[in-house]
Amino acid sequence: MTRFIAEIGSNHNRDPTRAHALIDASAAAGCDAVKLQLFRVDDLFAPEALAANPQLDQRRAWELPLEMLPDIRSQCDAAGLELGVTPFGLWAVEELAGYVDFLKVASYEILWHDLLRACVATGKPLVLSTGMASEDEIAGAVDAVGGELTLLHCVSGYPTPPQQANLAAIGTLRERFGCPVGWSDHTGVESVIAQAVLRWHASDVELHIDLDHGGFEDGEHNWSPDAIKGLRERIEAGRPTVDPAFDGDGRKVPQAVELPDVPWRADPSDGLRPLLAMRAQLRPR
Repeated sequence: MTRFIAEIGSNHNRDPTRAHALIDASAAAGCDAVKLQLFRVDDLFAPEALAANPQLDQRRAWELPLEMLPDIRSQCDAAGLELGVTPFGLWAVEELAGYVDFLKVASYEILWHDLLRACVATGKPLVLSTGMASEDEIAGAVDAVGGELTLLHCVSGYPTPPQQANLAAIGTLRERFGCPVGWSDHTGVESVIAQAVLRWHASDVELHIDLDHGGFEDGEHNWSPDAIKGLRERIEAGRPTVDPAFDGDGRKVPQAVELPDVPWRADPSDGLRPLLAMRAQLRPR
């Protein structure tokens, strides 16, 4: 059975009541888990990036307050949901270890092997998104983990054109690395999800969830709880009509929609975004 993960992300808006509503809505939609993100802007972006892009300061309002974690854990238990969180710093791994059922490393951090090793050291199951990454970069991450993990094929475009979903890469990754491989969706297209599950047997599906288009991460890639519930029901009803355009060629390489963000991944040297070469370009001359 495919595990459906409702990615709350920062759509909680730092509001415990809204977070509670999102968790309950995820359960009612038939999801198996919810996921949030734990970061601090100053530990996410290098000073050069913050200086060159003042709009990044707005993301401080997206930060998850640590004091919300115990209540979120309790709400997930009451709703019968697994809880996963993405740590964006080594400090976050330590904060989360006592609360989560699994940890997930985001696509932007796939090159930061110290973060992967810190997650493994907690003993919690690890999920790794692979957006923007090449097969060789994924192989390096898998070697750094050195044990069991779940990979998520992902295209880091918000939204992702469905013709760039390249769903056949699910099979490519499963065959090469011998581990469960799922799909982290940014298309917002129901038939893409159905094809990922029923044709490519995705182990997990991660869908961004919002209640009312009022979340801080609002966008075309978000799903309403009702849409997720209907999607699950239709997937359980039978096989989809296969659209070869969604399958792509199966080669795990950055898709066109992702290319601008490839240099904005976290650098392995310090875990900050963007990569060192991009930071050099951002510095005043």
